[in-house]
Amino acid sequence: MIVLEHVNKVYDDGFHALKDINLEFKKGEITVLIGPSGCGKSTTMKLINALNTPSSGKVLIDGKDISGLNPVELRRNIGYVIQSVGLFPHMNIAKNVAVVPHLKKWDKEKTDRKVNELLDLVGLDHTIYRNRYPSELSGGQQQRVGVIRALAADQDIILMDEPFSALDPISREQLQDELIRLQQELNKTIIFVTHDMDEAIKIADTIVLMKDGQIVQTGKPEAILRHPANDFVRNFIGQKRLQSENELSYEIPLVDDVMITNPVTAFPNRGLAEAIKMMESKRVDSLFIVDRNKQLQGAVSIYRVLDMYGEEGKTVADVMIPVRFSVASGSTLPQAIELMDSHQLSNVPVVDGNNRFLGLVTRGSVVKHLAEVYPNLAPPQPAGEGEPV
Repeated sequence: MIVLEHVNKVYDDGFHALKDINLEFKKGEITVLIGPSGCGKSTTMKLINALNTPSSGKVLIDGKDISGLNPVELRRNIGYVIQSVGLFPHMNIAKNVAVVPHLKKWDKEKTDRKVNELLDLVGLDHTIYRNRYPSELSGGQQQRVGVIRALAADQDIILMDEPFSALDPISREQLQDELIRLQQELNKTIIFVTHDMDEAIKIADTIVLMKDGQIVQTGKPEAILRHPANDFVRNFIGQKRLQSENELSYEIPLVDDVMITNPVTAFPNRGLAEAIKMMESKRVDSLFIVDRNKQLQGAVSIYRVLDMYGEEGKTVADVMIPVRFSVASGSTLPQAIELMDSHQLSNVPVVDGNNRFLGLVTRGSVVKHLAEVYPNLAPPQPAGEGEPV
């Protein structure tokens, strides 16, 4: 759908930002441009909506050279999400989302219907949020509005320039999950810029790794993890990143209060090399597998993944096992502990009435809760299977 042919970008000061870039962005996929600062990833992305123009070479969308298109019309047909969100502070949320539909002269009924639909789609009840102003929303909520504003005019192409990098780790993971869920429903062509390999592995259909204005390697996350092209790629994949833990400090001993609320999960179509990378990154020895509605599908341990690792093409869905035991949200902590003791479990998932995975009670999370309630009685916290160590 989008093709860059022999693209070079040289600035007036002589800096050669892009060097003979040949690249195809496939329709309906999330393509992630990644690399260190100054590698050319944002420059490459901005070529697509003519915020940058190539010094030589062509940018084609559906076979048409965009240099011959009206740049204003081009940009109105391409969604754009940036790190700083860019919501208009004097406009309410409904008007912010409706900016491009208004420019495209949609009628009010159609625009309102689309705004309400998109707000509800990302968990922002339109009856509550459409008349609020950006200052009344959290950073994560503002970023959700930024995402749906880029979708409001039904654009087929969405550009996202490090959209989640300014968020706290928990909000960032939530937005990544939201993006994956939205993509499964809407099937857009998304170009996403990041410098975080963990984020790229999680959301990408295709990763484009760049350095010094050149493409070093392109491929599926699984292929890049299994077959890094050179030492630069190996080192980039191996960089350690800061992880955050969601600390709980509730007093009532229900499973909802004691559980880890951000356990490590993966979607069924993720490859085995990706699963190993996720476990290494999050320092766990197992993953819980969920679908796009967060319904619990099964679990997979590092041992099962390693046992099947030699068979390329396998996904975690091929090697996961069913979860035999779980507890319902609202159950008491003693119920969960009794279940764990009776069946020699190191952890037990917490689910709602629709089998949606809400959290994980582990030996470690129980001890942590005890340490908060009875700081003088609790022993040192052990590490449990499937939780950060």
